[in-house]
Amino acid sequence: MRLGLVIDLDVCVGCHACAIACKEWNASGTIGPLSDYQPYGAEPSGVWFNRIRHFEMDEYPNNKTINFPMSCMHCEDADCVTVCPTGASYKRAEDGIVLIDQNKCMGCNYCSWACPYGARELDRSSGTMKKCTLCIDRIYDEKLPVEERQPSCVLTCPAHARMFGDFDDPDSAVSRVVRERGGYPLMPELNYNPTNTYLPPRRKPVIEIETKPKGGLKESIKQFANRLVRR
Repeated sequence: MRLGLVIDLDVCVGCHACAIACKEWNASGTIGPLSDYQPYGAEPSGVWFNRIRHFEMDEYPNNKTINFPMSCMHCEDADCVTVCPTGASYKRAEDGIVLIDQNKCMGCNYCSWACPYGARELDRSSGTMKKCTLCIDRIYDEKLPVEERQPSCVLTCPAHARMFGDFDDPDSAVSRVVRERGGYPLMPELNYNPTNTYLPPRRKPVIEIETKPKGGLKESIKQFANRLVRR
């Protein structure tokens, strides 16, 4: 089994609901509290498992704002695990989830430097590294209804831009949607084989821009007449 997320970049509206839900659920989760620094100060900060990046694609008037959620990719070949000198970072064989043993972590930052996705954050309060756990304490909680055994970010997303499932199962919902929409991992050239996958934005019809004709009123009337004839 290889558990992970699919994120639809065409649907994500960048509302940060996933980040907030993640922070709330994991505030007392598997790897301990997530610190907040100066929460009511001039420069509030803290430890987050999900962060949403924003950038523009293409040029006006065909541009589009892309909201790009990023968290741990739960890579198959995770350098964050191999560089850890204490064995605190490890990958679970049974489901592929990458975790950090807080009792072994000494906050050396090696894993953070090895991760190209910026998924690991040093909690200055505990002196340990922290990251997304795929809400492991939730997805295996048999006290919850089956439909609620999903990461908090997936359950919260109002646009349904996130899906959770088993990528090793070719018939799972995540495997099917990746095939149908041409999903891709982030930075595959690094050969970390990330499990999390993104669905690309759908292409929209190109908007044609009519340039102002040269030659004044006479040329304008001529071009208008030509367009009528072509129709």
